[in-house]
Amino acid sequence: MARCTPSGCSRASALGAASLAVLLLAGTPAAADWRWRQAAFPVAVFSGYTSHFGPRLGPWGGSEEHRGLDIAAPLGSPIRSWWGGLVKEVILDDSCGVGLVIRSGPYEHLYCHLAGSVEAGTYRSGSVQLQVGSPVRRGQVIAHVGVSGRSTGPHLHWGVRYGNTWVNPVLVLQAMAQARRR
Repeated sequence: MARCTPSGCSRASALGAASLAVLLLAGTPAAADWRWRQAAFPVAVFSGYTSHFGPRLGPWGGSEEHRGLDIAAPLGSPIRSWWGGLVKEVILDDSCGVGLVIRSGPYEHLYCHLAGSVEAGTYRSGSVQLQVGSPVRRGQVIAHVGVSGRSTGPHLHWGVRYGNTWVNPVLVLQAMAQARRR
């Protein structure tokens, strides 16, 4: 079974805003607005963005595709699920470090560099305990900011895939903000 991490899987694709809206929010404009208002910003204590989606100079000097958005936050800050769904994967590797993949319909959202531990397929951090198949609600605390894996400081690497296509999380955040202004 193929697994995607911030540095591997399918080729990253920066979808245009119109394509993103069609892919993510099929249905009437009113329904789309309602759905975007339901999404949760994944970091409870926001400090800034430290690395964008797409081509970048990696932390060790090489050029690479970055398939997510790095969101700085104080070590141990709560991380919330962007959308409700089921835990698809619990990760422990050299790149993502401690991480989670949550499946929400055709979307998968990836959370990397988490604090906590993985033992026997179960992620634990404070009172959070998740394993493959665990249900999560939108906005539920699912993890805490750490520095695990290939990380140079405390932050969340947040990736969003629709089918096999990595989506720029900035477009997702823009759609969320736009829906809240209406």
